[in-house]
Amino acid sequence: MHTPSLAGYVDCLNRGDWQGVAELMLASANKLAKMGADFLICPDNTIHQAFAYVEPRSPLPWLHIAGVVAAEAALRGFKRIGITGTRWLVDSEVYPEKLTARGLAYMRPNNAERDEINRIIMDELVYGVVKPEAVAYFQQVMARMKDEGCDAVVLGCTEIPLIMNDTNSPLPTLDSTRLLARAALRRAVQGKARQGKTADLIPLRRSGPQRCLVTNPITSPLAVTVMVRAAGLAGQRQRGMATWRCARRQGTV
Repeated sequence: MHTPSLAGYVDCLNRGDWQGVAELMLASANKLAKMGADFLICPDNTIHQAFAYVEPRSPLPWLHIAGVVAAEAALRGFKRIGITGTRWLVDSEVYPEKLTARGLAYMRPNNAERDEINRIIMDELVYGVVKPEAVAYFQQVMARMKDEGCDAVVLGCTEIPLIMNDTNSPLPTLDSTRLLARAALRRAVQGKARQGKTADLIPLRRSGPQRCLVTNPITSPLAVTVMVRAAGLAGQRQRGMATWRCARRQGTV
């Protein structure tokens, strides 16, 4: 797992510098390729906006987080999906492109909701601050989405599952963190894939279990723990499981 400084990514995000974001992602990708990865995942939804710059130069294929979520939404029969996440993500086409490709409708938060959700994520959750008021606000937004025809909601940020889930959401949740983790595990263990370089499933380069390494600029240890547990990897070293490596050096976890 390679985890660059969040500050470096945020600097690029604030400038709208998606090529700069791509360079940071590619730096991680190249390091992880040298560590023995077979494919890559990034549990940060926001920076998927840079994939147009990343994919042509990437040394390895990726699982696309929004592609995984859209596939799950279609599988479960949902028709209209609410999107939550950072302002950068919600303003983007990361989820709309993948959802509409599967014939699914979507709804974004309104402008005021986008600002407040972004504030909660960046000023509170990223720092491990969890407040009842934040939960109540997410519930309010999701309830409005439900009233306006949504039948599920994407938790489109690594930190949102720290406070929202199926037990307290007015809508069924599509937890992008957990769904990506499980898709990566299936990809690594089963070796069954579709054609395409960046998709919800990617073709194997060899038979047998594969190594999936993670690049992620979001820094919360809780969020990383959520992802590892979701994949069923915590504390396990079973034959056939994906190999997770940690690089103990500056700028990595």
